[in-house]
Amino acid sequence: MNNQKEIQVGNLTVSNLRPFTLLGGMNVLESRELALEVAATYKEITSKLGIPYIFKASFDKANRSSINSFRGPGLKKGLEILAEIKEVHQVPIISDIHEPAQAKPGAEVIDILQLPAFLCRQTDLVVALAETGKPINVKKAQFLAAHEMGHIINKFKEAGNEEILLCERGSSFGYNNLVVDPLNFGIMKTTGCPVVFDVTHSLQIPGGRSDSAGGRRQAVSELMLAGMSQGIGGLFLESHPNPTEAKCDGPCALPLDQLEAFLKQAKAMDDLVKGFQPLDVK
Repeated sequence: MNNQKEIQVGNLTVSNLRPFTLLGGMNVLESRELALEVAATYKEITSKLGIPYIFKASFDKANRSSINSFRGPGLKKGLEILAEIKEVHQVPIISDIHEPAQAKPGAEVIDILQLPAFLCRQTDLVVALAETGKPINVKKAQFLAAHEMGHIINKFKEAGNEEILLCERGSSFGYNNLVVDPLNFGIMKTTGCPVVFDVTHSLQIPGGRSDSAGGRRQAVSELMLAGMSQGIGGLFLESHPNPTEAKCDGPCALPLDQLEAFLKQAKAMDDLVKGFQPLDVK
């Protein structure tokens, strides 16, 4: 494919043809102290391994299963924490935007605005994100086929923004299950957009617990290797020092003390695949 785009994020360049970029961190901002600790660990390991790195955390999780579930510190406090992480660790930031009114203030701190999967067809939100001029990471909804992402890309283009990354995070398969179809990566790469694999959310078991999603973090390495074998632009990952006590999506999170070994495997697979001469099969 010779139509592959490059997306600039600060000093980083994200492309399916380059070594992968890690969009990694934690699911939700539980506290300032924990967020700084997690960011420091990621920054140290990615610097050691030579992996381009963008810190991820959500200031608000607006789509929890229960109204009583922890959502995060909210927009104002959350952006303060993200701004501090950005300054202290000198890393770009990615975070979710759930409402049009959050886009403009969010863009003052956040380098990649993320369009959540369940909201990816909300036109007003797409337009608000596009108008910031920032790169957008579009999560593919669990209910959409890969080729349908073209409609969302066109919405962004019509709104004046073509700085788009496409993120695979699994497809609904019957009730309470997600599957990842490896063919989706190739289909989305035909758009030219960098493709990112959200490995941890792809491990979810929707409705798997009484008041929240379950997960299968024991399979995180196998699923990561399958995704990275497709020659993609980025890996999206959430980790936690103690996943069993995480306030959101703990069953899917990688234990933080296994991050370095995990990323060594991801980098080895990415290096291997991108060293192959592409086959022209028609």
